[in-house]
Amino acid sequence: MFKTTEEFKTEFVDKLQTLFGQSLDDSSPKDKYIALASLIRDHISKRWYQTNKQYRYSGEKQVYYFSMEFLLGKLLVNNLFNLGIKDICRQGLAEMGISLEELEALEPDAGLGNGGLGRLAACFLDSLAALQFPGHGCGIRYRHGLFEQKIINGYQVELPDNWLEDGYVWEVRKADRAVTVKFGGNVRMETHEGQCIFYHENYEPVRAVPYDVPVVGYNCETVNTLRLWSAEADEFDFSSFSKGDYLKAVEYKYNVEATTQVLYPDDNYQEGRILRLKQQYFFVAAGIASIVRRYMKNHCEAYNSITKFHEYISIHINDTHPALAIPELMRVFIDEEGLSWEEAWHITVNTVSYTNHTILPEAMEKWPIDMFKCLLPRIYMIVEEINKRYCAALWQRYPGEWEKIRRMAIIADGYVHMAHLAVVGSHSVNGVAKIHSEILKKQVMANFHEFYPYRFNNKTNGVTHRRWLANANPQLAALITDTIGFSWLAHPTDLTNLHKYAGDAVFQEKIAQVKRHNKEVLAKYIKDHNGITVDVDSIFDVHVKRIHAYKRQTLNVLHIMDLYNRLKESPDLDIAPRTFIFGGKAAPGYHLAKRTIKLITTLAGMVNKDPLVKNKIKIVFLENYSVSLAELIIPAADVSEQISTASKEASGTGNMKFMMNGAVTICTLDGANIEMRDEVGAENIIVFGLTADEVIRYYTQGGYNVLDLYHSDKRIKMLVDQLTNGFFPVGFDEFDAIYHSLIRTNDEYFVLKDFGTYISAQNRINEFYKNQSSWRKLSINNIAFSGRFSTDRTISEYAIGIWKIKPLVVRVGGRQYSSPACLLDD
Repeated sequence: MFKTTEEFKTEFVDKLQTLFGQSLDDSSPKDKYIALASLIRDHISKRWYQTNKQYRYSGEKQVYYFSMEFLLGKLLVNNLFNLGIKDICRQGLAEMGISLEELEALEPDAGLGNGGLGRLAACFLDSLAALQFPGHGCGIRYRHGLFEQKIINGYQVELPDNWLEDGYVWEVRKADRAVTVKFGGNVRMETHEGQCIFYHENYEPVRAVPYDVPVVGYNCETVNTLRLWSAEADEFDFSSFSKGDYLKAVEYKYNVEATTQVLYPDDNYQEGRILRLKQQYFFVAAGIASIVRRYMKNHCEAYNSITKFHEYISIHINDTHPALAIPELMRVFIDEEGLSWEEAWHITVNTVSYTNHTILPEAMEKWPIDMFKCLLPRIYMIVEEINKRYCAALWQRYPGEWEKIRRMAIIADGYVHMAHLAVVGSHSVNGVAKIHSEILKKQVMANFHEFYPYRFNNKTNGVTHRRWLANANPQLAALITDTIGFSWLAHPTDLTNLHKYAGDAVFQEKIAQVKRHNKEVLAKYIKDHNGITVDVDSIFDVHVKRIHAYKRQTLNVLHIMDLYNRLKESPDLDIAPRTFIFGGKAAPGYHLAKRTIKLITTLAGMVNKDPLVKNKIKIVFLENYSVSLAELIIPAADVSEQISTASKEASGTGNMKFMMNGAVTICTLDGANIEMRDEVGAENIIVFGLTADEVIRYYTQGGYNVLDLYHSDKRIKMLVDQLTNGFFPVGFDEFDAIYHSLIRTNDEYFVLKDFGTYISAQNRINEFYKNQSSWRKLSINNIAFSGRFSTDRTISEYAIGIWKIKPLVVRVGGRQYSSPACLLDD
């Protein structure tokens, strides 16, 4: 690795000439980006090779994290930071007249995820490598991401996210590691010497080709692997082409490659649901084949048995999407390795662990039996046998309780229930915040907790503070380091040392200067992209996340409508100026969410142009919310909106990112908000609304009638009526779906029930902000107590409590490596 700017410049120019055969002056910005990223990847590769080599010869247990999403963001600056060469590269490039930031902007955000689930997986990989744990990711190489969001006339329009258009410099294609995944067909069974042999015939073969992406550890030599699988046609159907059947020739290639064409195909249609199930089995089967092959090569020569598989391999399934890993492992152990059912089941259960991320009924995956059986005939046979044996065990425990057994069965009511399969086939089931885990144990999965009391545990989520604070907010990171030293980068709980500076006027002013700078940067982006001028001295009130009814963007909008109504009546109303910033995507088939975006943009059009408001409020909807955009928004936020219906948000991770960057959180007691309050202190967070227990009690016992509230509260009635009475310059039925969600379904997510306390909480923010010293103290305390919410802590808990893995120090160029237990102490 280069140690000086001169060494870097020499290598950079050489790489540019080697790749493109042209000088620095003649190369384009894209050429320079590719040359820089390729140069860095070359240096990473040396560590990558050594890491894999030492993993192979150490014999230490490794974990494989299976996830449908890995929302990586841009890797260039993140890799430079972790390698410790960011400043050298920036300076060297500047001396050649090149801006590092301009090159970074040319890198596409990898279209490998949608939201919190995928970003959590990416943060986990970062911390696994930083803590030097042998841990890798397994997912899908989508050719197109979810979609590129455009806002046209206030409506969301979905365009293809063609993120691979110019290739992806960080990946390495491993065609020689390709495997075949089988779909459809039939299964023939024969008996040989008393043993059943299963033959899968007449199947559709799909070739799975791995693309490996290096995961660079911070301040160490470890480079782990994210393996992404791509469906590729084995060969061109030349026979059909030569006979003039051009459509058939092209159709073959398209049908195969459609498997990994797009993230989350629309499952409102039968074809989309089949493709989604196909994606899930595709990457699970390919990933397990790869792991088993590596295990057989590295371990079976020494132990001559696959029966020790679970002692060296841990497979973690991130939500239910990879739950097919359970029957696929059974298939491999029984059909390919000749183990008995009992042996295979023991190994499988002790290999697999499962994280649940939701209690929403619609998110609890289930697949129609006919679809499942047709697409995955052998896997269905195995699931059926798992269910048969499991239900027999239930019968022994609960004789005669048919209804209870039906509710717990894996196959029931015409469906295969994936969450049930995940619980039954895993040795560990964890929630992602204390309250979420308790709701799982006491409500959603109470029967399973009763049957498997020792499987359930909690692992509160986190975010990688190096990306979301050190990289996303470099001025704040520099100020923190100047104040308390740099130990917080490796030991994030050291951020608590900032607490003693919370009341220091000099430090408060420095914090304020950093926040203002970040707001100026975001304000310029808003002006350039939305044509809206915002006041950087206003409160930047930010609500960015997936658009969904339970996340209650509607509650935020109703507050803004109320504020607008008050300002129309009293233009001199004494309030701190506010800039309300929204962002997030609505699923293409989710009509209510798309109408919510239209409501936000319509209100913005009215408010931003109204001279009576006197610029006291502005509304901005930033399209195509992504990791890169989040890295711009979060450091600039004054207020973080975390206002989901209590009990609905499993954890949240955006709340932690905002906290690390000094935003003050307004929130319900939901997900990790509760633990954030406990950590930072109730005086440093703004809480409102029903508790989770109160929400659940309303759901189970009733007692809430939204019409009583609607008719008794004049303000609420006026706001709800404004949705459909011509207040907005749109058709009368434009927001009928939102009206319906509030009134006709009895306010399922308690938007109107929580409205009064939400307004009171917003008024508290207004009063706090008027006293800038008090506000800055809140901000500093949030930063100081955010260290617990680093994924370094989360991953250490997984490693010790679930995966039973140890860190392994990689030494490039040396033969020594060890596993010091002290690395687990942080």
